[in-house]
Amino acid sequence: MVNIGRLALGILREKYTAGTRVELVHMSDSYNTALVPGAKGTVVAVDDIGTIHVRWDCGSSLGIVYGEDVCSKIE
Repeated sequence: MVNIGRLALGILREKYTAGTRVELVHMSDSYNTALVPGAKGTVVAVDDIGTIHVRWDCGSSLGIVYGEDVCSKIE
């Protein structure tokens, strides 16, 4: 796990506010069977360690882990 700095956390929270739509690019979770690249969801919150908590359209609630997983903001 990668530690997130205060500045990076602030930028992440500014970019991924609650209600922001995102698309999964990559997830490094070998136990994940529900989410594949291209999955879409809605941001719930960003916690103190930089995990982006997402309510995925498929019903999953796995978070995007800072430094491990990648999502993109849907404009």
